[in-house]
Amino acid sequence: MGVIEILATIDDEIAQLQRARAVLAGNAAQPAQRKPVRPKKAAPAKKAPVAAAKPAKKHKRKLSAKGRKRIAEAQKKRWATKTTAAAK
Repeated sequence: MGVIEILATIDDEIAQLQRARAVLAGNAAQPAQRKPVRPKKAAPAKKAPVAAAKPAKKHKRKLSAKGRKRIAEAQKKRWATKTTAAAK
């Protein structure tokens, strides 16, 4: 017998032993169990269409020149403190 034939015989014996173990453990008779899953949400009830009611448009918020200047100055102040802290 060659090495290949010996390995094939061993593989056959392993397969037989695994089948026997599955039968003894009861795995062969029972299907694989599924993991529990979260139930799906119930579909929302469909409402009757309303007479073409358009949603109100959101207006873009505008910033005044005074507000922009105040924000710019605050940001410049923040950067100044960071650069001086980094320079130390």
